[in-house]
Amino acid sequence: MFTGIIQGKARIESIAAKKDFKTHIIRMPADLLDDLKLGASIAHNGVCLTVTEINGDLLSFDLMQETLRITNLGELQVGDEVNIERAMKMNDEIGGHMLSGHVYSMALIDEIIQSENNYQIWFSLLQPHLLKYILTKGYIAIDGISLTIGAVENARFCVNLIPETLERTIIAQKKTGDKVNLEIDSQTQAIVDTVERYLSEKAQS
Repeated sequence: MFTGIIQGKARIESIAAKKDFKTHIIRMPADLLDDLKLGASIAHNGVCLTVTEINGDLLSFDLMQETLRITNLGELQVGDEVNIERAMKMNDEIGGHMLSGHVYSMALIDEIIQSENNYQIWFSLLQPHLLKYILTKGYIAIDGISLTIGAVENARFCVNLIPETLERTIIAQKKTGDKVNLEIDSQTQAIVDTVERYLSEKAQS
């Protein structure tokens, strides 16, 4: 489990590619290496991956076909950075919201609106049916970042970013047309699905 509070950025140092399979090697920030062991879970842009090799501050992760298909990790190149979060520990403070690290889909950046004191990004979904789970003032995870939905309009939604988020994460590197990973809030999904099921059963009775 994760919280969506990004702990750092990591550079991809090399990529070994095979058919429908890749191994990413990243350079982990020194302050995130404490007690790290093989098999540990680390989120890359919100995707839960398993540490398969440790060589100093270089960590290896295997990406299967499904991960490459539904996330933006398959499009990354050597030199790119990813948002990093280690798995949460019991009794840790949860500053964001509970995340599984299981990305549902991707969204496209439609528009970036910057002003002196504000930074707003609008997204459109690659799977429009997920829009029912995206509610104004609800939670969403974008590339692993826990964010509050600012507004939902015309089949798209926006988030507003503070300077700390822009500094700590890779989201300020994004541009219009880029893809981001999306994890919808599990509680919102459960409520929406329960209400839909209830209304369906009531209509049939």
